Amino acid sequence: MEIEDEAWTKAEPEAEALVWRAAQAVLDAHEDIEGKNIVILLADDDSVQALNRDFRQKDYATNVLSFPAPQDPGANPEGQIGDIALAFGVCAREAAEQGKPLAHHLQHLVAHGVLHLLGYDHEGDDEAEAMEAFEREILAGLDVPDPYAEDISA
Repeated sequence: MEIEDEAWTKAEPEAEALVWRAAQAVLDAHEDIEGKNIVILLADDDSVQALNRDFRQKDYATNVLSFPAPQDPGANPEGQIGDIALAFGVCAREAAEQGKPLAHHLQHLVAHGVLHLLGYDHEGDDEAEAMEAFEREILAGLDVPDPYAEDISA
């Protein structure tokens, strides 16, 4: 894990522990990937925008990016699952707009990103429903309220 933007730890002193707890919760639910690694970057908006532009041809910062590693052992001898990058400004702004603690939003986005690394997607309605259901289950185990609930203050 790398904390590139210290704004993360200023706004949420437990950011590193929260990230690992969320990532581990997803990994624990997938026993077939035991012993594999994820690299997580807590970055600023400019860094995430550059990654989004360079790798996805989308020139804007987004909350979380996931980059699955090649699964061919020759191309991935370390057995990495992939990399995740989160943009502080986008995440903090979204949390404020949604009226939720940054800690909860961070854990949701980490779980979301790890699920993408594991092949989950939300392009179609069925895929989105399955991914969101799994996110809800993981987050409930972390005492994080349902991020998709209409009234999150309840």
